[in-house]
Amino acid sequence: MIKVENISKRYGDRTVVDGVSFTVEEGQIYGFLGPNGAGKSTTMNIMTGYIAASGGTVRINGFDILAEPEKAKQCIGYLPEIPPLYTDMTVYEYLMFVAELKKVPKKERAVHVGEIMGRTQLEDVAGRLIRNLSKGYKQRTGLAQALIGYPKVLILDEPMVGLDPKQILEMRDLIRELSGEHTILLSSHILSEVSAVCDHIMILSGGKLVASGSPVELQEMMQGKTSLEVVAFGEKEQAEEILQGIGQITAWEIEPAEEAGSIRIQLDVADYEDIRKELSVALAGAGMPILSMNRLERSLEDIFLELTKDAAQGEDASEQEDGDIEESDSAEDREEDVDDESNL
Repeated sequence: MIKVENISKRYGDRTVVDGVSFTVEEGQIYGFLGPNGAGKSTTMNIMTGYIAASGGTVRINGFDILAEPEKAKQCIGYLPEIPPLYTDMTVYEYLMFVAELKKVPKKERAVHVGEIMGRTQLEDVAGRLIRNLSKGYKQRTGLAQALIGYPKVLILDEPMVGLDPKQILEMRDLIRELSGEHTILLSSHILSEVSAVCDHIMILSGGKLVASGSPVELQEMMQGKTSLEVVAFGEKEQAEEILQGIGQITAWEIEPAEEAGSIRIQLDVADYEDIRKELSVALAGAGMPILSMNRLERSLEDIFLELTKDAAQGEDASEQEDGDIEESDSAEDREEDVDDESNL
């Protein structure tokens, strides 16, 4: 459905996107995850044809976004981080205007817009001026404009930014519902948003794609070892003697536990070996009853922080988000990529 090959974007001496490649399969929800300034918004703007890449290609449903822009953009519904709303229009007027721009047949526009307002729960505010709407309803209106024409691909840049917890849950449910009919690519710098709705996660850092896979695959990829936490009665020296006799254990730490006479053992096991049975028998045989044994796994938060820590240190001196750079993009960089119709 979407094929991105080695795209890059440079602004002077600064490289914002550096050789990013990936494929988005039909009917899936993909998430771009990364800290501020990682290149998420720039990558999405290149994919939609809003700005030109310095190198590489993007194909949407088989159409090159630069060589066949009209055909490619007909397949895309785009919600930028700041929705492209005309605040002096009512919700209904605005969506009818978007339907006209997207060449929805005149006889079908009213029904089409009505269906989309129903799906995005905008019927109650259809006659209100957009400038008087809450942040949540403005986001819904922005999503509704992306849905006009029922494009095959939805590209959503920070769709839940600025929403309250209730609105975030509602937006998540709506995105999941839409995934049954659309391929969705969304971005966020908040891990919980991406992991809650996405089938596949791509982590960007410093303009590069540093990891890609399902949440489970990312955990397995970064785990590299199994960690166990064991609480048992006994002495530290006795436990160390037992641990030294089990070859799969690569490291351990022992400290007193809360219950009197007990110790807490945290140990690492190489190559995902399951030594729980062997360890239980060894401890019990040495007269060290086990109170608890738990497998410790690195969370997605741990993985995210490890993959992005170098880029985060490098970005300390600059707090510009991708959008700040994009706004300073020159007319020469944008070339002929943007007009009123393509932005919607």
